Amino acid sequence: MTEHVILLHGLWMRGFALGMLHRRLMEEGFRVHRFDYMSVAAKQEHVLARLHASMLDYAPGPVHLVGHSLGGLLALRACLAADDLPPGRIVCLGSPLKGSAAARAFARLWRGGEVLLGHNRELLELGLEAWKGPREVGVIAGCMPIGLGAMLSPITGEHDGTVAVEETIVPGLAGHCVVETSHTGLLFSAEVARLTASFLREGSFGPLSPPGRGLG
Repeated sequence: MTEHVILLHGLWMRGFALGMLHRRLMEEGFRVHRFDYMSVAAKQEHVLARLHASMLDYAPGPVHLVGHSLGGLLALRACLAADDLPPGRIVCLGSPLKGSAAARAFARLWRGGEVLLGHNRELLELGLEAWKGPREVGVIAGCMPIGLGAMLSPITGEHDGTVAVEETIVPGLAGHCVVETSHTGLLFSAEVARLTASFLREGSFGPLSPPGRGLG
């Protein structure tokens, strides 16, 4: 049975940024689709409704979601309580599931954080307390501290230049691992693509190449 994967980009990006990951997951045997949306201008409810409809279009086989940064948070929101969706797993790449200190810093630096963070401001700033949805969720975090977020505001602990590793961890995850790459680099890493494919198939990241590590 064909397994579909829907890719969701992050804040201030568009679908073309997912091209390398798209190609690598196709080489792993998945049928891959890029979900493009206006990350600042579009209302969250509209984005989630479109994503929900796209998942139903690819049913009845498994429909997995892979979201980078904000895209991972939206993937979780879409699957939290939707009972009519096809089966599948979720992989979040550098998503601030616990809320983003960088996003909160952006909101403080410029009056009216909606201008930069749009309708997803609250989701980015606060994140989730825990994952309680029906799908298995795995997170891949980066630990190469190169990025805009780190230049504008100090980030505590290990981070990928935008999101702290600690911010990517909430109760309820089925798997979590850390790789040596930056926030944007998560989209271009061959290791990240390999780990993503492993989790989508097995619900586990499996062995990591040094210096990567699993946290659960």
